[in-house]
Amino acid sequence: MPTPKVQFIDVGGKAIGQGKATARRRLALLHQPAVPGLSRAKQQRPGIFWLQGFKSTMISLKASALADWAAPRGLAFTRFDYCGHGQSSGRFADCTIGEWLQDARAVFNGITSGPQILVGSSMGGWLALLLLRDALLAESKGMAGNGDMASRIKGLVLIAPAWDMTEELMWKAAPPDVREELIRSGRYLRPSAYDDGPYEITMKLITEGRKHLIKDQPFDPQRPISIIHGRLDPDVPFAHSVKLRQLLPGDHVKITAVADGEHRLSRPQDLKLLCEMIEAMLEAV
Repeated sequence: MPTPKVQFIDVGGKAIGQGKATARRRLALLHQPAVPGLSRAKQQRPGIFWLQGFKSTMISLKASALADWAAPRGLAFTRFDYCGHGQSSGRFADCTIGEWLQDARAVFNGITSGPQILVGSSMGGWLALLLLRDALLAESKGMAGNGDMASRIKGLVLIAPAWDMTEELMWKAAPPDVREELIRSGRYLRPSAYDDGPYEITMKLITEGRKHLIKDQPFDPQRPISIIHGRLDPDVPFAHSVKLRQLLPGDHVKITAVADGEHRLSRPQDLKLLCEMIEAMLEAV
């Protein structure tokens, strides 16, 4: 199956479903439509909606591997770059969790159709949880537009989900001198263990992130959530996923631990396990 061409959609300028108006921006996306004839099921199976991590892009190793896995199975696969990332417009340091959530909601509503499985990595796991929480809230209030998102989201598969990361993994984990620099100058260059240079963390990112904390508004997901998490993860501790399971009511969250896994979980064996988890979710829903 040929690689889909990059598409662009405009987001912002006015409120999209929820939240206040934000700066207008252009998002890049890749969408592989479903090919029902390739599916083993009689009915179209859910599509895959991919949400990558902080400073990652839609052409990262995991995203590309999942696209290659989905194509021969006839599964729809949608991925995009958040504002300030990859081929989308905007400056990374100017963006916030709320804007990235708005980006995700706009692509979900504007590009996908039918049932979907949300697959989120690191920060993308937090955004997947927020999409579901907001959709359930909209459904409970009978809100038009976003209300049908809840019925279309059939399950979540999360890779080391960095829920509430701006507060729990950035602000609270920062030493006093870093907090002081953030308060004084409004920004801090956080060293990265990867080859993408330091991350510019802003006080705006921290304060705006407090509007979206899961711990302040836990919810019943009402559908399965499968998590894969490396026990050697230095960026999002394994215990963070355990806390999430304890936070959300019901028995919906299942965690698969990778004993020798670190944060990115991009080794061939990790990708194989991830695909098996998605396949199991597709069969279950």
